[in-house]
Amino acid sequence: MRAVSEEILQANQPDGVPPLPLTGERTLPDVPAENYWFRRHLAVYEWIGARVGGLRVVDMACGEGYGSDLLAATGAASVVGVDANPEAHEHARLRYRRPNLRFERDLVETFAEPCDAVVFLQTIEHVRDPGAVLEHFKAMVGADGVAYVSTPNLLTLAPAGAEKSDNPWHVKEYRAAEFGSLCAAHFGRVELLGLFHARKLRAHAWALRLGWDTVHRRLGLTKPFYDRFTPAIAASDFRLASGDLDRALDFLAVCRP
Repeated sequence: MRAVSEEILQANQPDGVPPLPLTGERTLPDVPAENYWFRRHLAVYEWIGARVGGLRVVDMACGEGYGSDLLAATGAASVVGVDANPEAHEHARLRYRRPNLRFERDLVETFAEPCDAVVFLQTIEHVRDPGAVLEHFKAMVGADGVAYVSTPNLLTLAPAGAEKSDNPWHVKEYRAAEFGSLCAAHFGRVELLGLFHARKLRAHAWALRLGWDTVHRRLGLTKPFYDRFTPAIAASDFRLASGDLDRALDFLAVCRP
């Protein structure tokens, strides 16, 4: 996520649920200007949700809680959303309520409930000892479990030639090969996928290559266009695929012991 200079709060929260501010540390639903990033994260949760039916799932660093709620709604036997931030934990606990869902306030390094699947999305770039975290997840899922770990692609997030973006929350950002090697050092089988634009976001990317940026600025359409386009982005405007990972937006490692 990007650093945010002015406080923006979630809109239209249920009664009794305090809105969270958009700080750049985590993405949020119910913030129209943030919708691109929210849907980019949600697309990966939806892909995982289709694969955890009947499983015990721990969603580490769950943030606002929307992903944990999605996993619980798609048929997981149980979901525990874990986050250390007190405001995020309280918000998630109050907003998302299902019989198979609960939230715990704890660190990813210390929460240790046995499970079938760990989900750890867009957070490993925040931690100082990623190897220890991956070993901890491997112990949690046991011999037959799986860990889903995602992170942004340094090559498409940071300026060309830079070793890191300007995101102040990130400790380390990864290229595909080094992220794959990190996961393979701790898990016996690792499948690495990339997240790419699809549908209208792919069409938008082609329009940018053809000079759309120059056109909308010259015609004074920038704000009206993006005020409509950004909130209309859906999770289906992203796709997970193998191949050409250097051009991916994010990586998803499917890790098995």
